[in-house]
Amino acid sequence: MVDRYGSDVLGGDWRRPARGRSVELAAEPGTVVEDVETGWVGAVVRVEKAGGIHVVHLEDRHGRTRGFRLGPGFLVDGSPVTLTPPKAADAARMAAARAAASRTASGSRAVTGQRAKVASGSRIFVEGKHDAELVEKVWGADLRVEGVVVEMLDGVDDLAGAIHDFAPTAGRRMGVLVDHLVPGTKEWRVVEQARAVKPYAEHVLVVGHPYVDVWQSVKPSRLGMDAWPVIPRGTSWKVGIAAHLGWPHSTQRDLAMAWRQILSSVQTYADLEPELLGRVEELIDFVTAS
Repeated sequence: MVDRYGSDVLGGDWRRPARGRSVELAAEPGTVVEDVETGWVGAVVRVEKAGGIHVVHLEDRHGRTRGFRLGPGFLVDGSPVTLTPPKAADAARMAAARAAASRTASGSRAVTGQRAKVASGSRIFVEGKHDAELVEKVWGADLRVEGVVVEMLDGVDDLAGAIHDFAPTAGRRMGVLVDHLVPGTKEWRVVEQARAVKPYAEHVLVVGHPYVDVWQSVKPSRLGMDAWPVIPRGTSWKVGIAAHLGWPHSTQRDLAMAWRQILSSVQTYADLEPELLGRVEELIDFVTAS
């Protein structure tokens, strides 16, 4: 006989909320949740104890952070959760994340609440735009704290003339970073002459890395390669690299986009080769020495 009225409506979990029952979820860093009461959506950045209660801090997509009492009242993908304190391993990861956030991209301790210094007289000079952008991305925060400006030379063919124009002194030092500074190259001869320019020699430090271009100072693994390829003579190095990576390379715009892609793969000093790191740190020490 067919049951015209269906099964017993009280036979199942009739008290079950429409969105399901809340489940416990450890407030791990990076977990994206929504606060039911306010609609605030953000990723967990830290959990701390304040006034005897646990507070979870959520950062929204605009970088704004807001604290909420840990516990029920949150959603993950539309399902209710009760946030609980992270486990020991999770807490350790959060502590590591906080420690990382307190460091600049160069690995230095971040200075907060301090305005950048007015630019000092000393300068660091690099060959071109890409060099300047890479130095800014990794060391920019440190240089602003020190008040050091990075300027472009547009090549080093007349490095001696640039030194004469800048006229460095003991209180106005000049540091120079040169690409492809390898014995026997044109760059090597230019630098040897520039280092002897008087009366400025003791106030100038010229250092260089061995790479054909600053692109090559980025670790190849960051771009999915085991090593940077060797580009045949007669082919523009940057064109050859972009072609090897399967990127457009027929125009200057294409090469500019290739550099943007390479630069975006750099987040901290750990993404760069030590041959560049050491030279830039050396220049910063030189121009900031009192």
